[in-house]
Amino acid sequence: MFSITDLKKGTLIQLDGKPYRVIEYSQKVMGRGGSIVNVRLKSLLDGAVIPKTFKGSDRLEPAHVDNRTVQYLYTDGSHYHFMDGKTFEQFELPTDLVEDAAPYLKEGDEAALQLFDGRVINVELAKNVNLLVTYAETVVKGDTTSSVMKDATLETGLVVKVPAFIKTGDMLKVDTRTGEYLERVKV
Repeated sequence: MFSITDLKKGTLIQLDGKPYRVIEYSQKVMGRGGSIVNVRLKSLLDGAVIPKTFKGSDRLEPAHVDNRTVQYLYTDGSHYHFMDGKTFEQFELPTDLVEDAAPYLKEGDEAALQLFDGRVINVELAKNVNLLVTYAETVVKGDTTSSVMKDATLETGLVVKVPAFIKTGDMLKVDTRTGEYLERVKV
């Protein structure tokens, strides 16, 4: 069991049988009355964010979330197919569970699945992924007096804003949390 002082940003707890991640934390000391902790919790099941206040004597149950490394195989439109690298077991996940990670997944990539009570609740990607530019507009010479940004379509269909010097065939590093271009990767 956790006490309220164990709650830090990123801690996983279980409330009413549901797993939550602490995304904000602040503690107030109330003199003789002890202290209270205000947190914002993000549900790992549906993504809802709720505020919660705990008193000094409250005890919280840790959420037991397991991670499992899998390889992305393909999508058939309604499901995404994965394979466990250790057991070679293949399974599918519905599109709505994978939709946030989908623009960054390409066949053969590894991902981490988060499981709660044996049920997949999230697909976790690396912070950055390398993706190939399949289409980038050409920039007219002389149109580069300031930092001009243009759209580039990547191999997964994701469209990102990139600097003018990026061209079709370049490999880019993209942040999976924000969807932003980070840098061009030397191949």
